[in-house]
Amino acid sequence: MLKNDRPISPSQARQYSPLTLAYLGDGVYELLVRETLVLQENRPNGQLHREALNFVSAAAQSDGLEEIFPLLTEDELAIFKRGRNSDAVGHRNSDVIQYKRATGLETLFGYLYLIGATDRLEELFQALYQALRK
Repeated sequence: MLKNDRPISPSQARQYSPLTLAYLGDGVYELLVRETLVLQENRPNGQLHREALNFVSAAAQSDGLEEIFPLLTEDELAIFKRGRNSDAVGHRNSDVIQYKRATGLETLFGYLYLIGATDRLEELFQALYQALRK
């Protein structure tokens, strides 16, 4: 349900730093989580927030990655690795490996959004979301 009306080319998107892509991807990912939760059932916002925490933490994102790795193209895997290998600094609620993997995922989501590959973004998000619901 996301749509980017101003996509840029993949080569232009690759010019952005991985952390800039991750910055955008973090917002895209969170919006997808919130949209999915809201569309499931009309619930109080406190309940929605608590449920969202199961999906937006670095630990959760890192755990769900195993499900989508086999789905990634060579290009997508390269974008993920750029983000994972960036100079991202760990967060107090996750270990460094989880944080770097989550940064890689957010980098990929930011990249896909920028190039207008929102159908692909939704496909990967749904696979990740289903894995984390188990």
